[in-house]
Amino acid sequence: MIISRLLFIIFLVSVWCSAQGYENKADNILIVYLSRTNNTKVVAEMIHENVGGDLVALELKNPYPQNYKSIVEQVAEENRTGFLPPLKTQINMDKYDTVFLGFPTWGMQLPPPIKSFLTRHDLKDKTVIPFNTNAGYGIGSTFRTVESLCSDCNILEGFSVTGGIERDGIYLAIKGNRKVEVKELLVEWLEKLKPLTIIN
Repeated sequence: MIISRLLFIIFLVSVWCSAQGYENKADNILIVYLSRTNNTKVVAEMIHENVGGDLVALELKNPYPQNYKSIVEQVAEENRTGFLPPLKTQINMDKYDTVFLGFPTWGMQLPPPIKSFLTRHDLKDKTVIPFNTNAGYGIGSTFRTVESLCSDCNILEGFSVTGGIERDGIYLAIKGNRKVEVKELLVEWLEKLKPLTIIN
């Protein structure tokens, strides 16, 4: 009887220690994303469900126009001139070791607000993991730009999936059965990333 109780206590302690270890690891994870049509947001939320951490949406001091043609023209000009739009969102990066960085593909390039985030935050020696949604044309130069702006980071394999096509009036596409499909692909990707812990 005494031995059984001791074994039970040891089991409880080991479970508690494992939980504490996970909580500490999750505290060091940031999931930051930019999302216009909510497809990247859905993927960010899936990652959060599986690895924990802090989930933060990037907001601009001067939001982009709602009109699709207007935002395309503005982003093209920002890319041409190298303008980095100021961010409303401010993040203290000191507590984070791992940063999941989410964004759509805009004009086959990395969105200027993501360039702002990478330029204005010190991610040196942190693990950066990009994830992307796009209109079917792929990542373009987005992942390469992340690598060039994070030359002092440990960049892991990224994740990319087709989302909406705003140009054609198709907005939130990652829903229903498509959401289930994307989640399966995402979990497979997360399982390859070490030493992150998958909790679901």
